[in-house]
Amino acid sequence: MTAPLTPPHQQPPGDDPWQTHAAGSHPAAVEEAAAMKKELRDAVVIAAAVTVAGVALGLLWLWLAPRVPLIADDKAVFLKDTEGEEAIGGDGTFILLALGLGVLSAAAVFLFRRNGGIAPVVALAVGALLGSVLAWRLGIWLGPNQDVVAAAKAAGQGVTFDAPLKLDAKGALLAWPVAAMAVHLGLTALFGPRDPDPVWQVPPLDPGLGKPDSAGL
Repeated sequence: MTAPLTPPHQQPPGDDPWQTHAAGSHPAAVEEAAAMKKELRDAVVIAAAVTVAGVALGLLWLWLAPRVPLIADDKAVFLKDTEGEEAIGGDGTFILLALGLGVLSAAAVFLFRRNGGIAPVVALAVGALLGSVLAWRLGIWLGPNQDVVAAAKAAGQGVTFDAPLKLDAKGALLAWPVAAMAVHLGLTALFGPRDPDPVWQVPPLDPGLGKPDSAGL
C-alpha cells in the first residue's frame, strides 16, 4: 500500500522545480547584468581618458605646427612668404599627430578591454572625436592672437609676426577616431578572444549492428 501523493498546491516551496533564485532572478541573468554594468563603467572611463588625451594633442599641435609669418604696412596685412607652405602645414601636423594618437589610444583600449564589447568601442570613437575638438580649440586658444589687426598694430609696420593658428580642413578632426577604430578592429581580429571550436560527438555504435543473423545460420 503506497502513501497518497501530496497535492501540488500543498508541496513545500523548496520542492518546486520551477522556483526562481532566492533573489528573484536567475543567477545567469544576475551575472549578465553585472557584466553589462562593468562594461558601461569601463566605457565611461575610456571616453573620459581619451577625451583628456586631447590636451596632449593640442599642446603638441601648438608646439610642432609651422608658423605662418605675416607682415603689415600702413594699409593691410600680407603674407611675408607668398610661396610658403606653412599655411597648410598646420593641418598636416594636426592630422599626423591625430593618427599617432589614434594608434596609441586604440592599443591602450584593447589592452584595457581584451574581452571586447560594443560600449568600449563606441566610447573610444566618441572620446577620440571629443579629444580632437578639444585639441583644436586649445591650440587656437593658446596660439598667436586671433585678432590679426591688433597683432599687426602691436608688432608695428614692417615687423614680422605670427598668423593665428587655425585648422582649415575640419575633416582633420576625424583623423583620430578613424585611425583608432581601424587599429582597434585590426587588433581585435588578430589577438581578440575567439569562440571555441565546436566539439563533434560521435554517437555510440549500436551493439546490434554487425552481428550475424541467427536465423540465417
